[in-house]
Formats: sequence, C-alpha cells, structure tokens
Amino acid sequence: MDIKSIRQPIKQEMLLFRQAFSDALKTDNPLLANIHESLLECTGKLLRPTITLLSAKLCGLVNEKTVNSALSLELLHNASLMHDDVVDETSERRGKPSINARWNNKTAVLSGDYMLSISLLHAMKTESLKILGVISKIGSLLADGELLQLANTQKSGLSEEDYFNVIRGKTAVLFAAGAEVGAISVDADEKQTEAMRRYGENLGICFQLRDDIFDYYEDIKIGKPTQNDIRGGKVTLPLIYALQNTEGAKKIAISNWINNNDFSAENIKTIVRFVHENGGIRYAEKQTEIYKNKAIEAISGFADNDVKKSLIKCAAFAAGRDI
Repeated sequence: MDIKSIRQPIKQEMLLFRQAFSDALKTDNPLLANIHESLLECTGKLLRPTITLLSAKLCGLVNEKTVNSALSLELLHNASLMHDDVVDETSERRGKPSINARWNNKTAVLSGDYMLSISLLHAMKTESLKILGVISKIGSLLADGELLQLANTQKSGLSEEDYFNVIRGKTAVLFAAGAEVGAISVDADEKQTEAMRRYGENLGICFQLRDDIFDYYEDIKIGKPTQNDIRGGKVTLPLIYALQNTEGAKKIAISNWINNNDFSAENIKTIVRFVHENGGIRYAEKQTEIYKNKAIEAISGFADNDVKKSLIKCAAFAAGRDI
C-alpha cells in the first residue's frame, strides 16, 4: 500500500501542513536549527497528521484550525520520541542516528522539551478549548503509557490485558487524538467525533501490533533496529501468546531469562525461534486484522467517498505495512 495514494484526497492540505511544520521549527539557535534540520530530513510517514487531515475532510473542510491541530500533535509526537530514545538508549530513528546518539542525552531531552512547548503554542492557535483539552491530556497519557511499559519490563507473566493497556496508552491515544481533533476542527457533531476517535484508537492499536511483530524479524528496513524490545525486556503480544500456550523446559528457561534480564545474543535467537514456532506471530497478525476491521467499522456510518476510501486504505496500510 502506497502512502501517497492514501494522501491523494488531501494532497494540497498536506503541502500546507509540511510548510507549517517547517515554519514551526525555524529558530535562531544554531544547535536547535541543526537538530530540526536533522528531524526534517527524516520525518517518517507523517501518518498521524494524515489521519487528522483526512478526519477533518471526511467531516467538513480542512482549515487553519485543522492544520494547527495536526501540527501540534506531530510536534508532541516527535518530542515524545526524543525522550523515549533517551530512556530506551536507542541509537537509531527512522534509519538515521537518533538525536541522543548524534549529540547527547541532555541535548535530546532539552530539544524534546522545546518541541513540546512549540506543540502547545500551536494548540493554543486553534482557539478551541475542546482541541486544547484533547491535546493537553495526551502528554500525560503518553507518559503514563511509557511508565506502565517500564513497570512491566522483565516480567514473563504479563497478560494480554496488560499488553493492550500499555499500547493504548503509549500509541493508540495519539492516533485517537489525531482523528478526534480533526473532526472537532471542522465542527463535526458528537457522533461523528466519537466515530473518528474510535477509528483512530483502533488504527493505533493495529499500528503498534504490527510494529511489535517486526521485532521478531531480522533485516527489515523499518527505520529502527529489530529485536530491541526483546533486548530491553519488553514482553509484547507475540511472546505473551507463545508463553501462555506452551509448557516445558524451554518456556521455563525463557521465563527465567526475561525475569533475570538475561538477553544474550544466543538467548534472543532462541526467544525469536520460540515465538515463531509456537504461533506468536500468527496470533499477533490475527489481532492486527481484528483491530484493522474495528477501525474500518467505526467509520461505516459516513458516506462513501474518496476520503473514506483513503481512511480504509490507511487501516489496511497499518495492518500490512513492512516499513
């Protein structure tokens, strides 16, 4: 699925967003300017602002309020990534050195703080208390999700419920907010706004499930090293399923490795094989399809048009992407 085809109905609106994004990062500070230039060189798929703009266009006409909403959330997302890379000691982001790797942790944290403040400024520019309320809440929800995940590392007994609570908090809330503020920005009614929020939430879960599947493969060009989650003691759905549906010495050994943070190269290879051999990948892929369909169902009440088709394509992209 080509992301460009998904954006076709908002081609002009994306140009406005990209210009606004570039303008928001302009600064007289030489260090920040270099960091922002690095960021603009690898902006990724811009899936979240795409969702905001499509949501707005499905419910009405994209306007300046929509663009500022999309911009605020994208800046907030990038700020959280800078902080996450420091916490996770990540050296690569979107196929290039992360900010903390290229400069240092202090620079990454402070740059993230700066971007967060710019995010809130653009939220204020919407002059909408509803939009400001949604965006303001996201910061705490993202931090809560990351802290929940941190608390759950090196625990072999995690349940599916634990896992989904984490990914709702660390990923799905941002997708849900993007779709929701898009609808709010064009004065959509409560029913439409809630439908878009549910679309975004299910899309976000689908997206994170796919991301977690990637960690159990090698040599996939997805913009970050694979097997980092395993190495960091993060137990995601493929491994949860495999552990819960097997018995024997290997399960006991892997549980001990997780609980004792024993992730040697050989142990990681064993864990990856264990997940593949015991249905963990197949099960996670099945759940990805379920949440893709939930996202599509959420917008079933809207009239069929090119924008709705793009949102359906977006769900298919999140479920089937290999990048």
